[in-house]
Amino acid sequence: MKQIVTFALLTMVALAGTSCKKGPSQHNKGPSADSLNSSVPATQTGALDLLARTYAALRGVYAGEPGSPWGDGPDNWIYGSVAGGDAHKGSNSSDQNDLYNFEAYDYVPANDYLAGKWNAVMYGLHHANAVINELPLIKDGSLSASDAAEIKAEARFLRGFFELELAKLWHNAPYIDETAPYNNGYSQVSNPGPIWDKIEADFTAGIDGLPATQAAPGRANKYAAQAFLVKTLLFDHKYSQAQPLVTDLINNGQTSSGAKYNLVHYADNFNASTKNGPEGVFVVESYVHDGSNGYDGNPGDMLNFPASSSPASCCGFFQPSFSFVNAFRTDPTTGLPLLDTYNNSDLKNDEGLASSDAFTPSTETIDARLDWSVGRRGIPYLDWGIMPGGVWISDQHGQGPYVSIKTSYYQAQKDATTEAFDGWAANQSTSNSYNAIRFADVLLWGAEIAVETGNLQQAEDYVNRVRTRAADPAGWVHTYIDPGDPTGGFTNVPAANYKVGLYGAAGGNAATGFTANGLAYARKAVYFERMLELGMEGHRFFDLQRWDGLTGGPAGSGFMATTINAYMSHESNVPKFSWGDLRGVSFTQNKNEYYPIPQSQLGVSQGKMKQNPGY
Repeated sequence: MKQIVTFALLTMVALAGTSCKKGPSQHNKGPSADSLNSSVPATQTGALDLLARTYAALRGVYAGEPGSPWGDGPDNWIYGSVAGGDAHKGSNSSDQNDLYNFEAYDYVPANDYLAGKWNAVMYGLHHANAVINELPLIKDGSLSASDAAEIKAEARFLRGFFELELAKLWHNAPYIDETAPYNNGYSQVSNPGPIWDKIEADFTAGIDGLPATQAAPGRANKYAAQAFLVKTLLFDHKYSQAQPLVTDLINNGQTSSGAKYNLVHYADNFNASTKNGPEGVFVVESYVHDGSNGYDGNPGDMLNFPASSSPASCCGFFQPSFSFVNAFRTDPTTGLPLLDTYNNSDLKNDEGLASSDAFTPSTETIDARLDWSVGRRGIPYLDWGIMPGGVWISDQHGQGPYVSIKTSYYQAQKDATTEAFDGWAANQSTSNSYNAIRFADVLLWGAEIAVETGNLQQAEDYVNRVRTRAADPAGWVHTYIDPGDPTGGFTNVPAANYKVGLYGAAGGNAATGFTANGLAYARKAVYFERMLELGMEGHRFFDLQRWDGLTGGPAGSGFMATTINAYMSHESNVPKFSWGDLRGVSFTQNKNEYYPIPQSQLGVSQGKMKQNPGY
């Protein structure tokens, strides 16, 4: 299939920007199904053009959309991380007021962010289904039956990706395949209930029809489809069914480029120049300087750089929470997380201090992943220098003293990895692609599955493999050789008092092992490790959701509400921290676990679409 792969690589880079600039309105208006297929030549080239457009839609951003482009991306920084407790909305209280709905757990059907996210997903679904509908129209002999089957499998994988997004946010989501009528949008569809089985079928088709390797790293292979199937099975709580699949991924999985899955230095996962390494199970690609005016970059994260006088100068959203930072505190003897007491006090911070005030960072033991996940005062911030505190923050008193870092770019790479988005905000669109699934995620799924299928030692081994990477000094943040020239390199001196230990006998203390402490302890440790390892990557809300008893999860009824309300209580009582007008608000059990169906969709469905309970 060399010819197809080569052409697809070219179209994904050269044509994706064109497709991004055409999209549905708030009511899913856009090119009709007939016009989309009829406007594309019924040839191999036409089918690959549609496939390239579908890949471009993964980024979730298109010109002329009704809502805000920074709410549509696959990283779900709002819906997964802000609402999950990783971070506060950031910026100042008057900027993007609708975002406060997600911090206050007062999201409403008329929220523009939810409408924009829904429309972006529908746009992707429309293109995935158009690929499938295009294949029978090709009768010129340019596409063999085997090549057509592979393209269809790829389109079904992409459809599964978009449907999984719908199901994660809205649970009771419509399933839309290639037979669904499209007339100015998928308006005449219903949402009868969970659709996990149908999503599982799409990813299974991807496993069966996709090759093990691809010429373009951004294209899905069979192992990426298998990973997404495991993820869906976890939402469906089919642990026994997922167990052999995740074991095979861990033992035999490989990237689309043919590299065996493995852990790399933690920071390499968030560096535009080192993406698509052995840890990249499926990476949503971003490109800059390709003529798309920034639309092929990662504008979904363009608000999420430090603000004010920081290197990016805009925009100060997505500020890590106190609770998230506290989670990285470790036991000074074992180096293990403080599973039950991490939030009893706050890690020393500069809340309430001006940048001109003296401040020395905490010297207590912490997990080394903290300073690759959070920008905090007194610690090197990539190669931009020592993070100076309040001058990089729009509203420290109302949103906290920390800044995001995983979506940022390096000073030395700025020209090559950034550009302006649509003529606005220089250097805000980046080629820092999003890791939809990385290998550490797979290992922690393996641990979760092992807990629920009764193999606590296996769960401990998988968690320890992730922690071993975190414990390696080679992957820590180190001090600058010359603080006056932060691009000049780093010493071997750790930037903070990092101490990361292993569980059980591997860590030299069998009493801390999963088997010795039982199921509840092991489950808590796995859940906590996911928060540490994957924080600020858009997963936390959805992890809490699928573990909760409302969805059939093993943590029991009310788990999500209890966890988030404890987080809210802590944040509300941090000294000198005002947190806007959110004191006293709470997460409502049996309602806030899912988002409301956008009001616009209820209107166009003429009663076929039903609102989620409580809204």
